[in-house]
Amino acid sequence: MLQTANRTAYDESHELFRDQVRKFFDKELHPNLDRWEKEEIVDRDFWSACGEAGLLCPTMPEEYGGLGLDFGYNAVIDEELAYAGSSAGITLQSDITADYFLAYGSEEQKRHWIPKLVSGEAVSAIAMTEPGTGSDLQSVKTTAKKDGNHYVINGSKTYITNGQNADVVIVVAKTDPTEGAKGVSLILVEADREGFARGRNLDKIGQHSADTSELFFNDVRVPITNCLGEEGRGFIYLMSQLPQERLSIAIGAQAGAQRAFDEAVNFTKDRKAFGQRIFDFQNTRFTLADLAAQLQVGWAHVDWALSRHMRGELTADEGSAAKLWHTELQWRCCDAALQLHGGAGYMNEYPIARMWRDARVQRIYGGTSEIMKEVIGRSI
Repeated sequence: MLQTANRTAYDESHELFRDQVRKFFDKELHPNLDRWEKEEIVDRDFWSACGEAGLLCPTMPEEYGGLGLDFGYNAVIDEELAYAGSSAGITLQSDITADYFLAYGSEEQKRHWIPKLVSGEAVSAIAMTEPGTGSDLQSVKTTAKKDGNHYVINGSKTYITNGQNADVVIVVAKTDPTEGAKGVSLILVEADREGFARGRNLDKIGQHSADTSELFFNDVRVPITNCLGEEGRGFIYLMSQLPQERLSIAIGAQAGAQRAFDEAVNFTKDRKAFGQRIFDFQNTRFTLADLAAQLQVGWAHVDWALSRHMRGELTADEGSAAKLWHTELQWRCCDAALQLHGGAGYMNEYPIARMWRDARVQRIYGGTSEIMKEVIGRSI
């Protein structure tokens, strides 16, 4: 169990909520984890159950069916989900896509979609990455051309989280290809639109239960009213939401790092070699001591960044620094923990094997570690 004593970003209400989250995961998540990993998708029933339990989009205002809570409640879910070793896409909906609807959506869009996102009736995705473009969102090729009172969308996206389950996709497209970043807009595409198609559920190294897909748009017609916010301001919207997105990844990475460390401690105290516990070898203790020190610093930093974000003060470069540091820490912890498991760590029956696989992408999606360094470097 994730230890949360002496955390500075949370109050008693957050911790009471954490107890509810743990009980819910014990009932609805843990018994299904292995099956979802094999099936490579999470049941839609789980989304509905999360909605009923108040675990989807808790920051959304009550007028749209939400709980009107602060981002700390999202962070509690992020931590517990990551510590459980799950890659279910509920955090994308709660921490990223719902806020796009709230911040930029028309009143009609908000009233139509947000209650469905909160209840789990609708699953959302955001389609940024394309086969030829990764972190460079100004270079997207997908177009949304006006035709009367409609947009006609053409292009393809890849590596899209929730791609198989999504009912609505926020598509990053060029409404004016001649304007670079100023020509980028966000267009809502419902999954039942003619010309929209899902490709295969991509075969990934890790995070097997997260449905990650290719999406195709072949003359998909949507009304002009499906533009999210103002036309041509999509790139600005994306940049504005990145601090929270990257903080969310950082929080999950820190919890994942802690779980890997805890698995290593338990394993090395239980296993023996050459007549003594593996834990009693100096190399083991020194490795774990080094990780423990880094985790201590990491939790203090998570609370600092989370508190700043809840006050509306977290900057883009601070969010990028958080993602960079915590995802790199997660990788170090997972790799060291697997090594301390020896041959057992390479066996899928041990949780550390899944954690190690799942951790690898954390340094890539949401902006690679290299891009994070670029963002931070430009702020110096």
